[in-house]
Amino acid sequence: MFVRRMRASLRGWGGVGAMAVGCALALAFVLLLPLTQSRGEGGQGEGLGGPGLATGSPAKADDCTDSRAQDETWSPSGADGSTIDAIKARTGAKRKLIVGVDQNSYRWGYRNPNTSDAELEGFDIDLVHRIAQDILGDPDAVQFKAIPTSQRIPAIQDGRVDMVVRTMTINCDRLKDVAFSAPYFKTGQQVLAPKSSSITGYNGTLAHKKICTAAGSTAYAKLDADRKSGKLVASADISTTVPNQLDCLVRLQLGEVDAVVTDGALAASQAAQDPTVELKGAAFTTEYYGVAMKKGATDLVRRVNQILVEYRADGWQASYDKWLSATLGADSGASKPPAPQYLRTS
Repeated sequence: MFVRRMRASLRGWGGVGAMAVGCALALAFVLLLPLTQSRGEGGQGEGLGGPGLATGSPAKADDCTDSRAQDETWSPSGADGSTIDAIKARTGAKRKLIVGVDQNSYRWGYRNPNTSDAELEGFDIDLVHRIAQDILGDPDAVQFKAIPTSQRIPAIQDGRVDMVVRTMTINCDRLKDVAFSAPYFKTGQQVLAPKSSSITGYNGTLAHKKICTAAGSTAYAKLDADRKSGKLVASADISTTVPNQLDCLVRLQLGEVDAVVTDGALAASQAAQDPTVELKGAAFTTEYYGVAMKKGATDLVRRVNQILVEYRADGWQASYDKWLSATLGADSGASKPPAPQYLRTS
């Protein structure tokens, strides 16, 4: 009955009901079954995690600092290697790039219900198509798999996907488990709360408030570390974690939590959908999104970095204008990552 009432109030993607319905679908299907989509026939990937993968030296994270983690990647190269060869060796309907994405983050990776096949759209999805075009010669040669926030790294390590393009922050802890491209977006953690809330930002107004974060997210790691160090008020309750970040918004809408902490870029899109919530205060971290890949797949990382060099020059701004300017502003300067550095040599 609750879902039917919320459906009745749905007006495109602009209402609270859309978010609740989207979350319900995610909980019912996405977390249990891998989603496959291409604009043709989908199929399970071949060669993932198999002998075709490159066996280069893994990234060393021992000397990594989070302020420079985005630079811990390899220099660009357009050359193929054993990882890319394995992807290209897939045949027939299986000759696709297999990519972990989100399907519930508005304007990043989400299903547009106004299209005939509820196609995946957004800023991250544009980048995936560009990568597929370069590697396989076809922007639609993609098998999308919906990956919860908490499963991004396991999906790469288990060989379920070739890469994850899902608003994934580069940091030192993650570099111990996966390899990253150079950054393609700059953001920071912010607080999202009802407009009527007394919360004013990441400060003492969070005392005795219930805060929701996604399991395995940099938001939870930051809150946990800050509470231990005394930077976050001790009475703030950070025990509510969910598999997908969008689930936090639904809990906020239902009154089960008082605030959400997530990347400002994502929070801005959520605030645009729900007129009852808003960002509270400025970003209190600086973070960079990167494409995550398997450790040892150095040729694939180098190839993606080469693609990003070209994409930043031709494609990035058009995608920003299309998907993000309405929520983050026409000036994309604050969202552009700095000129990439390539510190990895082995």
